[in-house]
Amino acid sequence: MKQYKYINIFLVLLSVLFFEINNCYGQDKYFLETPKTFYGGLLIGTNFTQVDGDDFAGYDKTGLNVGAIVYTTLDENVAASMEILYSQKGSEAHYAQILQPGIYFTNYGIKLNYAEIPIMINYFVKHKSNVGAGLSYSRLANSSEYITTSPPQYFDLNKYPFKKDDLNLLLGGNVHFWKGLYLNIRFQYSLLSIRDKIPQDYAKASQYNNLWVIRLMYLFY
Repeated sequence: MKQYKYINIFLVLLSVLFFEINNCYGQDKYFLETPKTFYGGLLIGTNFTQVDGDDFAGYDKTGLNVGAIVYTTLDENVAASMEILYSQKGSEAHYAQILQPGIYFTNYGIKLNYAEIPIMINYFVKHKSNVGAGLSYSRLANSSEYITTSPPQYFDLNKYPFKKDDLNLLLGGNVHFWKGLYLNIRFQYSLLSIRDKIPQDYAKASQYNNLWVIRLMYLFY
């Protein structure tokens, strides 16, 4: 399936990246120079998103990903993390696609704004960089959807609400640059559908959030 292909590509790229980090930094220290039980930081970046099941492919919708993170050390080079985020997801398309014989989409979009709490287990390689996996729970704050067709068709989109809850699988990594500054890359995918009831004939019955996240993280040691 398409989502597993994306996960495999991500894992290969992440493996190569951290192999190179290990080679570059040799015998540098793991984790923190002065270990702490808890330490936190701030996050800001961009989601590149699509909704699997809406019949449009491509990470064409961008959204804000911003919030705070706290780590707690579990072992010399293992830490759990929890984040509190405002995260914008959805889908967007601005090209013609057939809906029914003689009827075409001309514009289509979904906007989903979530409060999100990711929890991950992170393994620190040399020089503070790390990889991790986990789950996130999201609560939908608000949503909107638009459909434009040629010739015009009417859809009462209020009849097809998105679910309030979204549970995601997370895979990601942080590359340390300088002091407390990191580059974060993450892939995440809905484990449960975000909507099962859709306007007839224009999308699949079950839909899922599918996104890549690129952020800057600053930790206060």
